[in-house]
Amino acid sequence: MQRRRVVITGIGAVSSLGIGVPTTWSRLLQGESGAGLITRFDTTKHTCKFACEVWDWATEKFFPKSESKRLDKFTMYYLVAAAEAMQGAGLDMGKEDRTLAGCITGTGIGGIHEIEESKADQIARGADRISPFFIPKIMANAMAGQAAIRFGLQGTCYVTSSACASAGHAIGMALRTIQYGEADIMLTGGSEAATTELGLGGFCALKAVSTRNGDPKRASRPFDRDRDGFVMGEGAAALVLEEYEHARRRGAPILCELLGYGSTDDAFHITAPNEDADGPSRAMQQALRDGRIRPDQVGYVNAHGTSTHLNDKIETAAIKRVFGDHARRLCVSSTKSMLGHLLGASGAIELVACALSIRDNKVHPTINYETPDPDCDLDYVPNTARELRVDYAVSNSLGFGGHNTSLLLGRL
Repeated sequence: MQRRRVVITGIGAVSSLGIGVPTTWSRLLQGESGAGLITRFDTTKHTCKFACEVWDWATEKFFPKSESKRLDKFTMYYLVAAAEAMQGAGLDMGKEDRTLAGCITGTGIGGIHEIEESKADQIARGADRISPFFIPKIMANAMAGQAAIRFGLQGTCYVTSSACASAGHAIGMALRTIQYGEADIMLTGGSEAATTELGLGGFCALKAVSTRNGDPKRASRPFDRDRDGFVMGEGAAALVLEEYEHARRRGAPILCELLGYGSTDDAFHITAPNEDADGPSRAMQQALRDGRIRPDQVGYVNAHGTSTHLNDKIETAAIKRVFGDHARRLCVSSTKSMLGHLLGASGAIELVACALSIRDNKVHPTINYETPDPDCDLDYVPNTARELRVDYAVSNSLGFGGHNTSLLLGRL
């Protein structure tokens, strides 16, 4: 069976730089950091005291109290991003076959806000006072289920959870669902809201996060020699994928084509990447083969780029292995330098950035790149956005558990 073509027709975003794609994209191009000192809880005993929170969030603006009490923050973030994506795609589900419209989303942590709040309530008031909404709120699949209910999506619907590769896997599976004729429309993406006392404390214990507490906005510095860990981020991104002919018939606004998907595992260590760089290399190679694109046709790589010592070094080695001499001509940048690490949602918001680069012929910078690292010697688009015609872009996501995903986008 010939695989069907898949395009992106709608995008939505909730991030530390703003609510909505226009604000987030504009500020990414300006090289702004979304990092700041944490306001939600006492960080006295945390080694890291800052994060990229969704600063402009106001629950009451988006959800009535009767609804918000049934939703964890990660689900709320996704529903807001999804509404923007669905509106941007111009979809009227009353005119569509809902059984051919589905939802696959990704989250690494799920409803940790509700877990912490309910545990504190249980200790203070007893187990008989636990909310009946507790389980429906904490379920990782709540975001996909709630989106399906809201938008009337009756096709396949589930959540992928593979740490920082979660959204990459979700988007890849949504791609396959359309390619193989199981759906015409798929809502996909990811969401994360793990900036909590327990969530941040866990990453502090792993010594994975930056401790540049005196200068949060300069803390996330992917590929820079003086990087000391990632910055926690939160938010969501949603994408509407459609079969090309379906989108064309209804006159949908097409941003670009989703061409390829690669997925591998290091099978090495639960938190550390393998220094042989084989896993991410194979994921990129799979995505290129899947999309039938040569390495030298790619102009931009949106790197996983966490600002941790091993990740940035190993991802650089993987890019050089896959692209050979062409690696020196690539533009490589890290969205995490500005938005922080959205964990399971990172692959979604970074793919949105790739789609916008293709649409606008602009690549956002890697900010805070000041001191070159001999192990990281590519063009990371340092500190200033760049005008660039992007015909093909690759987006990488590498997660705890050794999970690697790579997605390939192309100009239609």
